Amino acid sequence: MRGRLAACGWIALLSLALGACSQQQPLKLPELAVPSAFKEAANWTAARPADALARQAWWTLYGDAELDALQQRLIKNSPDLAAALARYQQSKSATDQIRASQLPSLSATLNAQRNRQSEARPLRVLGPLSPNEYSSNTLGLDLEFEFDLWGRVRSLVAAGQAQELAAQADLESARLSLQAQLTDSYIALRGLDRDAALLKEVEAAYAKALALVARRHDGGLASGLDLARAQGQLESTRSQWQQSQAQRALMEHAIAFLVGESAASFSLPPSLDAIALPRVPVGLPSTLLQRRPDIAAAERRVAASNASVGVAQAAFFPVVTLSALLGYQSSAIGHFILAPNTFWAIGPTLAGSLFDGGRRQAEVARVQAVLDESGAKYRSVVIGAFQQVEDQLALLNHYAAAAESETAAVGAALRSLELANSRYRDGAASYLEVVASQTTALQARRSALDLATRQRRASVQLIRALGGGWSATAEP
Repeated sequence: MRGRLAACGWIALLSLALGACSQQQPLKLPELAVPSAFKEAANWTAARPADALARQAWWTLYGDAELDALQQRLIKNSPDLAAALARYQQSKSATDQIRASQLPSLSATLNAQRNRQSEARPLRVLGPLSPNEYSSNTLGLDLEFEFDLWGRVRSLVAAGQAQELAAQADLESARLSLQAQLTDSYIALRGLDRDAALLKEVEAAYAKALALVARRHDGGLASGLDLARAQGQLESTRSQWQQSQAQRALMEHAIAFLVGESAASFSLPPSLDAIALPRVPVGLPSTLLQRRPDIAAAERRVAASNASVGVAQAAFFPVVTLSALLGYQSSAIGHFILAPNTFWAIGPTLAGSLFDGGRRQAEVARVQAVLDESGAKYRSVVIGAFQQVEDQLALLNHYAAAAESETAAVGAALRSLELANSRYRDGAASYLEVVASQTTALQARRSALDLATRQRRASVQLIRALGGGWSATAEP
């Protein structure tokens, strides 16, 4: 007994001495040629992800109470968000299971059975005079513990923790993506509301113009061609209104899906309330790009793959475990738990593979390839993030300049329409000139409304590209 305990003590000391012999290599992220500033904005610096920082309800910057209410419904009812949460909980539970492998396992066994042995059984219990039938009652405790000499268990835990953090970042990424989709769809829907209102306004004006042409036609002052042109202009506008309504219906259905409701029972009444265009700070601090959850998830998957390499390399070394068994065994249930009925066993086990045909070497090569893939994906996500920010900054910059020109174009088109109507009433021009001016004015006004909507949608995508929102103290 003392010899076995001494051996176990030596094993414990050996495990402490070799506890630092982990096969996991230090984490090294792929090198990236990250620019010091964005081409489309000044005073921008790059930095590392910090997605755990708190986010505010960034959609409130658009100043729409209906949008705020829809965002709350999305958080409560979205099936996609619920699925992302369930995936994170699965990853967390898997990590908890892996963590448990760092601790000893203890199991209990209680067995009561009646046995009959063959009369011709070799080496019968108690010899040839032993009874053919007997009882066996056993109560035992079994303790198992693996000494993590080569860091296999530690690497498993590190990989599990990194995967859990990656799943947590995936959850945040899904939430941000859904919030941005909802905001974008809502802004597009309100843009269609303003477009429909404009078409209805123009339809009423065209109806008055048709009435004027009809009176002139009846009086012999206008040709049938002028009357046909006026009718065609009116009907074309009505067709455009119906097409706009069709697009609005599809956008409304998309919003219903995002908030987890049936499209058949969901509706948003039209609204012409102005939606603010938030001023996204050009000189944003680098922490905003740091907070992108997809970058954080990619980085943590690199860490998980790196830890998996340590697990595969540790498989080349033997596994040392300590086993202990203690319990009672007796043929008489009435005198079961007595000192003479005790049994025990304790001792270490050293187990290792001497030849596996290259299986372990192939596993190391496989996990190393997975690490290379994770590194490449990390680079792709980071480079893509910078592209997305550049894209949206470029859109906002050019849309702002275009909006000024479009405003001037609308003014010029309306003046042209007024002059064309005046010339037609005076008989100095045909109705074709009026129709051409009407078409130009309507296109200019619709283009201005569409440009305003695109500006706001681009700002949504910029905020999404930056990781979602910022605090007031972050502005320069």
